[in-house]
Amino acid sequence: MIRLPLLDAHQWDRFPDPGEALTEPNGLLAFGGDLGPERLLAAYSQGIFPWFSEGEPILWWSPDPRCTFDTASVHLNRSLRRQLRGRHWRLTVDHAFEQVIRACAQPRRDDSGTWLVPAMIDAYVQLHRLGHAHSIEVWDGEHLVGGIYGVAIGRLFCGESMFSAKSGGSKLALVALARLLHAMGFPLLDTQVSNPHTLGLGAVEIPRTTYLQQVARLGRLPGRIGSWADLTPELLQPCMASHTDD
Repeated sequence: MIRLPLLDAHQWDRFPDPGEALTEPNGLLAFGGDLGPERLLAAYSQGIFPWFSEGEPILWWSPDPRCTFDTASVHLNRSLRRQLRGRHWRLTVDHAFEQVIRACAQPRRDDSGTWLVPAMIDAYVQLHRLGHAHSIEVWDGEHLVGGIYGVAIGRLFCGESMFSAKSGGSKLALVALARLLHAMGFPLLDTQVSNPHTLGLGAVEIPRTTYLQQVARLGRLPGRIGSWADLTPELLQPCMASHTDD
């Protein structure tokens, strides 16, 4: 029988030590609490994130190892450039956050449901409105064909989810996000747990202890709270220009 700590409803910044998380399921740390912006920001600043399904209590996680990208090393590889050649897609930042998260919430073809329950969507939309959560959008004309969103803590970016409506959409969004973060002085993009898709794009797994050290260091650095929409032209369009590079 699994025994988990119940979070105090009134102490939004108090979480168990991530080192106490379960090994099976990997990283399960606590339950309860709420999804208010103060608690969410406190969780991310301690290397913890929420993840649960409809009908479950709020569950909090800190897996070991952690899957991350070095933002300086993410690029459009030859295969992706070839895939995108001839497509006149455009990129934006923070222009359609709610559209992106709702697209991410749609069940995948190989899934029976989604972890992005309505309460989660509402919580991250609120974080976006407060200037802490951000999205990259990929457009084909007026149609959203890919995107990614996540939470910024100091100079750490915690990626949450991405989607493709057309092949290559999520990959381009990820590369664009990494380039944007690198230009802003964010060295690390956290993607929580690994999968073949992220590992194939260059993500690496690091021990949780190493990740938590990075969280403590980067979380104390000055970030950029507020909309990032004005960064669209100068930082993202060069990513599109590289479509034809070999």
